Amino acid sequence: MRKPLVAALIALAIAGAGAAPASASAADTSAADTKAAAPTLQAVTLAGTVALSNCSGSVVRFPNSLDTDPALVLSNGHCLTSGFPEPGEVITNQSSTRTFGLLNSSGTRVATLRASKLAYATMTDTDVSIYQLTSSYATIRNSYGISALTVQDTHPAAGTAITVASGYWKRLYNCNIDGFVYRIKEGDWTWKDSVRYTSACQTIGGTSGSPVVDQATGKVVAVNNTGNEDGQSCTVNNPCEVDTAGNVTVRKGINYAQQTYLIPACFTTGNQLDLNAAGCALPKP
Repeated sequence: MRKPLVAALIALAIAGAGAAPASASAADTSAADTKAAAPTLQAVTLAGTVALSNCSGSVVRFPNSLDTDPALVLSNGHCLTSGFPEPGEVITNQSSTRTFGLLNSSGTRVATLRASKLAYATMTDTDVSIYQLTSSYATIRNSYGISALTVQDTHPAAGTAITVASGYWKRLYNCNIDGFVYRIKEGDWTWKDSVRYTSACQTIGGTSGSPVVDQATGKVVAVNNTGNEDGQSCTVNNPCEVDTAGNVTVRKGINYAQQTYLIPACFTTGNQLDLNAAGCALPKP
């Protein structure tokens, strides 16, 4: 789990740009195992992404969200201003006035959005935070010409062409989903069914919370969160992969995201969180 610290800025200067996370086995699914006709790809932009004080994020909606619903911002659980949630900790409906810089397609900041509450956050099984805003989707679109990104409610496929869109750094990273990891361990935290990128997505500190967008549909399929920096095993900033048999694999320089298809089922009428809703499988307090 990486935030935009001095090391990240140095890396950015050396690389010429960049930014990202916090933080194979037979059991993993890889792109090599999934062969399909290449879909028609579309250009992903920064429109709808946001810059947080320490991370990236995006204005998102779900398939059943209405234009009149309060808009939501998706980021990482480890991007909270209060610090990392403890393993097993789930935060719901906590008052918040956090602000977010809304970007247009070219990365220009066009507005400051404000939260009314932190609807959901955890670092257990996944690494996610979802803020409810004081503005509706219609208000944001009518005022700034920016539409929310839609969160896909089905599991993505290995080999999918994706873009990691960082509002903090105003940069796009293009690669593919290399596969899915049964478990990722990083320090005290464990995440399930995580997305592994191909090596082209060299994200660094500050892109934590960026939406991972399917280039064929324009929908959000995951939220960027981590990467192995130094080749260490299962330590903070050096996540390891664990397969169903408990075998550990370390992939230095490879980055990861947490899937988001489970989230829509947990938000019902009015974009309100309901962890008891049918089909909701997010961790509960």
